[in-house]
Amino acid sequence: MVCGPIQDLDTKRIKKSLGLKKGDLDILVGGPPCQGFSINAPERFLEDPRNSLFKHYLRFVDEFAPKLFMFENVPGMLSLGGGKIFDTIISQMQERGYRTSARILLSAHYGVPQVRWRMIILGSRLDEAPIHPEPTHYYTCRPNFKGGSSIATRLVPLDTLRLRPAVTLADAIADLPPIEPGGGEELSSYGTAPVKSEYSKMMRSGSKNLLNHTANRLSKINLERLSHIHPGTAWTSIPHKLLPAGMKKARTSDHTMRYGRLSWNALAGTMMTKCDPHWGAVFHPEQKRTFTVREAARIQSFPDRYRFLGPRVAQYEQVGNAVPVLMAKAIAESLISYLSEYLISEPCL
Repeated sequence: MVCGPIQDLDTKRIKKSLGLKKGDLDILVGGPPCQGFSINAPERFLEDPRNSLFKHYLRFVDEFAPKLFMFENVPGMLSLGGGKIFDTIISQMQERGYRTSARILLSAHYGVPQVRWRMIILGSRLDEAPIHPEPTHYYTCRPNFKGGSSIATRLVPLDTLRLRPAVTLADAIADLPPIEPGGGEELSSYGTAPVKSEYSKMMRSGSKNLLNHTANRLSKINLERLSHIHPGTAWTSIPHKLLPAGMKKARTSDHTMRYGRLSWNALAGTMMTKCDPHWGAVFHPEQKRTFTVREAARIQSFPDRYRFLGPRVAQYEQVGNAVPVLMAKAIAESLISYLSEYLISEPCL
């Protein structure tokens, strides 16, 4: 693990320290910061310095020449500047001899209780481009991004016959003990709440204690706003006089999930780096608070044995910045299968 600016990393030194020769590495996984591409950003511009960091990914590709690569980012990369950076990445990889495939995947299709779209580029210099993992769970929704709709995974009603139902918020967090806003403990017990879902059983596997089940405090005005918001509704349920000043002129079609309170049978929206109701639907379905760090981690499909360190604001950032674990697992398994088939079929020299 090296913590520091990627611009300062010496690729030759890293390759030498790992004892690898060029071409030995099976797979390179990464992606530049998504904030400059995200549709949730206050403003987006092509010249954002973060948007050029993909060039350092290419430095590693040039030095290691991995057999496969996986490149991850948000679908917003396809709409910013007419997809110029996306097109550049594809062409640069193809010039280096990689066959590529790009898809926009939905986390809910892999058993994650969250509607989160991610753009995944896979590439291989061994054979045809790897195939993205097939969905295992059924869920449909309207994409919240422009551009890239032709490469987004879509399901049809008949898919309900072959796929498992989507994992709901109740499946994900209903077994966790209630706490007050601003309450909870970094280390506590699960209590006596029954574990009813296979998902929560999977999340608890290997964990003896409940970690990071702590919530932010709510201001008096946000508690008052919350009292008007019922499960499944959002900011439009708040009396006009209680709305934040910047939202009093908003149209009802704007900011649709700000100050949202989810219902138990729904899926969460994208878990972001702040559990702030002004950003989205982060109010608990029953309790008068926002999601705890552990609940946000469950929504991201982190097993309970994962412990997040540092101040609570940093813990939420660690959770929100991650690729959902079960979706990452599905991608990894598809790449392992691809690589295994190649190694088995490759003749001995």
